[in-house]
Amino acid sequence: MVKVDIFGMALDETGKSPIIVLKDEAETRVLPIWIGAMEAMSISMAINKVEFHRPMTHDLLLNVIGQMGGTVNRVEITDIEDGTFFAEIVVDMREETLRIDSRPSDAIALAVRAECPILAGEDVLAQAGAPFPEHPEAVITTEDSDKWQEELDKLSEDEIKYKM
Repeated sequence: MVKVDIFGMALDETGKSPIIVLKDEAETRVLPIWIGAMEAMSISMAINKVEFHRPMTHDLLLNVIGQMGGTVNRVEITDIEDGTFFAEIVVDMREETLRIDSRPSDAIALAVRAECPILAGEDVLAQAGAPFPEHPEAVITTEDSDKWQEELDKLSEDEIKYKM
C-alpha cells in the first residue's frame, strides 16, 4: 500500500461528474476517481471545515464508530475492477481490527473527518494512476470552494449516476 493525499477535486468536462484526485507522497503519480456529487460535497465541506448544526451522514458514521469504542485507523483503496474502485475502512475496535467494505468516496469522506491516512494499493495505482502533472493546480482550496459549490449545484440527479 502507498500513502496518498487528496490533491484536488475537479469536474469531468464530458459527463459533468465530480472527480477526486489523489497523489502519492513522492508526487510521482495521481489517482483520479470519479465520485458522486453528494460525496464530493461531503469531502469538500470536511476539507473546508464547514460546520453543521446536526451531523451529516459521514459525521454520523464517525460518531457511531467512536461511541462503540472504535477508531478509524486508515482507509485503503484496495482494488479496481471494470472501472469500479473498491475500498475498505480499517477500524481499531478494542483488541480487534475490523475491515469494512466501502466505496472509495465514502471512505475518503470519513478519512478527512477522522484525520487518518488514505492508502492505495500498488496495483490500483499501476492500473488507474497517471503521472504527476508538471504544473499542478489544486481546485479544492478554500478560495475555490464557492466555485466548486456552484458547479455541484448545477448538477441534476440524472447526471450524477455512477456504478455502485
